[in-house]
Amino acid sequence: MEHFIDINEVSYVYQGGGQNPLLAVDDVSIAIEQGSHVAILGRNGSGKSTLARLINALELPSKGTVVVSGMLTSDDEQVWNIRSRCGMVFQNPDNQIVGTTVEEDVAFGPENLGYPQPKIREAVDESLKFVGLEAYAEHAPHLLSGGQKQKLAIAGILAMKPSCLILDEATSMLDPNSRRDFMALINRLICEEGMTVINITHNMEEVLAADMVYLMSEGRIVSSGTPGQIFDQVALVKSLGLDVPTHTDIAHQISDLTHQQLRPLEAVEAETAGTAIVRMLDNASPEALSSAVAQVKAAAEANARPQPQTETVITVANLDYTYSSGTAMARKALEDVSFTVYRGELLGVMGQSGSGKSTLIQHLNGLLRTQSGSVHVIGLDASSNEDIPKIRQKLGLLFQYPEHQLFEETVFQDIAFGPRRMGLEMTEIEQRVLAAARIVGLTDEELDRSPFELSGGQKRRAAIAGVLAMKPQILVLDEPAAGLDPAGRDEILGYANHLRIMGVTVILVSHSMEDIARLCDRVLVLNNGRVHTIGTPSEVFTDERELNEAGLPLPMSASFLKKLADRIPGLQLSSFTSDDAAAALIRAAAAQKGV
Repeated sequence: MEHFIDINEVSYVYQGGGQNPLLAVDDVSIAIEQGSHVAILGRNGSGKSTLARLINALELPSKGTVVVSGMLTSDDEQVWNIRSRCGMVFQNPDNQIVGTTVEEDVAFGPENLGYPQPKIREAVDESLKFVGLEAYAEHAPHLLSGGQKQKLAIAGILAMKPSCLILDEATSMLDPNSRRDFMALINRLICEEGMTVINITHNMEEVLAADMVYLMSEGRIVSSGTPGQIFDQVALVKSLGLDVPTHTDIAHQISDLTHQQLRPLEAVEAETAGTAIVRMLDNASPEALSSAVAQVKAAAEANARPQPQTETVITVANLDYTYSSGTAMARKALEDVSFTVYRGELLGVMGQSGSGKSTLIQHLNGLLRTQSGSVHVIGLDASSNEDIPKIRQKLGLLFQYPEHQLFEETVFQDIAFGPRRMGLEMTEIEQRVLAAARIVGLTDEELDRSPFELSGGQKRRAAIAGVLAMKPQILVLDEPAAGLDPAGRDEILGYANHLRIMGVTVILVSHSMEDIARLCDRVLVLNNGRVHTIGTPSEVFTDERELNEAGLPLPMSASFLKKLADRIPGLQLSSFTSDDAAAALIRAAAAQKGV
């Protein structure tokens, strides 16, 4: 196979902004063959996105060369040809949507490439069908959900028939089934069209499908190899703040708990990981199992959730909402939605892209007004002009990209904006700003900087601090960890759990079933704008039929345990995180041996 992309000793330095030059990519060399599937892993700020922009000639190397299909990216005359061959899908779809309707947006690329009208029509229809948006062809993009916008951005690139597809966290806003379907599409494009795919992702299950994986840290390639070779280095991967696939994590936990050794590459594939787990549990001594049971019991007690109170803080009754109501473009987003939220609980909200999650939470503080039904927050009416300002002091809302809520000259001033609007004294404002900054880990030096000079993770912390400084009784988080690396995700979700422990009611909207299961007291599942089910994670995530009806799969840990149930008697399947699954396996093995 010939090399489609050659990256030769490339470095890139960001200049300007009044800050010291930042070396984002440091002496990187990669050769990518035509028709291959390459994954690039690394923490936020490791240089992955910069490398992708160098491939697409959006940036030019400070040192070294990038050659795409025989063309130098530094050759101005070849930039058009390079970008027509290499399509790039960014993490935030809003940054690349330009049309006033869905089909117009998808047609934008083919039109600029000079396609004849019949070919444009064919490309648009085919691409929308690929991503499942054909029913939304005439809809306005701003009325789509975050996940649907991401599908639209992907369709816009596919319509141009590129030879190479660069995905920069392109599935971060998709629900689990949509992500699975999209990766199946990517595999088809590789197998049937010979497309080259470069996938920058934090989803480790996606990485397993790659031919080659590059692990980046501080702008350098620190390891490369097949998915098996990378994920066999669990200690290295985790030391860089990244995850490994669920089954790999479970197998390594069992190895540590039972003091049994895994063989090389044994835990990379789900089937061999399951066989290894059964072997290690069979060979574990009673003493090792007894010690393991004590460890998982202590961990469970340490992570026990505080009990929510019975006082109702939010009541939603028979809520309906239709976008563009009374027009030919009318779209029902919510239908007869009713539920309650209790003080001090952490409620998870899940559903497919377009199921109504973001529409629902925008009703909670009056950003969207009720058309039918009612919303009451701490006794206040969310449809009342008089009550809405009071609600917004008690209920904080962070959107899918909270860093977009930053606007002041310094981080301190940005965090102080809410308390100032509340009419507080300056002494109280300063105390609140410093307290909120401590909770999210912002330093005094960072408080004095412009929010636009911060890294992505720091911006997100600053946005959260701005809400916390208002001391809300309720905090609503809409996909707060989207696009963050695993360490950043755990940090953000750790703040949510900390607030719940402090008595704040938290509503968490997420596509991650594992995060919801680990943190939430109850789960609300929306499907086509209606409440599909609501209950504890154990009640919701053990009913595979109900989940499938809502377009959701079993959590990965539960799905993996289900495959082992016949081989491990007494195995409880109601485990929805890697830690819980490992604990269930240990308890089942111990019971079988009478420990």
